[in-house]
Amino acid sequence: MPALYVMIPAALLIVAIAIYIFFWAVDSGQYDDLDGPAHSILFDDQDPSHTAAVDEVKGQAAQDTAPAEKQEPPHA
Repeated sequence: MPALYVMIPAALLIVAIAIYIFFWAVDSGQYDDLDGPAHSILFDDQDPSHTAAVDEVKGQAAQDTAPAEKQEPPHA
């Protein structure tokens, strides 16, 4: 019986700490983006020097102005 006098306050203290940590995590934005990390493992990080899309757009613009030029597709 005397052990309950120690265990009950200790359990309440642990619960209070867990609730405090949960509300701290919510307030600091830990749960704002739940889908982003799940999707980020599916896609590679973008290389800053990767300019295939820009080259493709420039190539389409060049095709519109000079249709005689043969454009090579960008390499991945």
